Amino acid sequence: LMKEDFGKIAEGGVVLEDGMAEVDEIAYPNAKNRAEVGIQIHTGKNRFIRRIFESLGYEIEKLDRVFFAGLTKKDLARGRWRFLTEEEVRLLKHFLN
Repeated sequence: LMKEDFGKIAEGGVVLEDGMAEVDEIAYPNAKNRAEVGIQIHTGKNRFIRRIFESLGYEIEKLDRVFFAGLTKKDLARGRWRFLTEEEVRLLKHFLN
């Protein structure tokens, strides 16, 4: 990700067909690997992340959602699942209403 494009995304300077693309936060999870970017958003617009990067000429190879509505997949192996706690279900219902 080029420095100027990183800045455009961070400052909300990317225009999509449905308006400005505003992100809450953007960072490199690993400072040595500029091919991997972490983005925090609060919108659920369709294909939002893909559209941001495609509008700047980048191709997305893989997306990985790591946090949603207070839920995380931390300590959960790829392809595995677990039951939610009662508190997690309550938070999820609150978030979705």
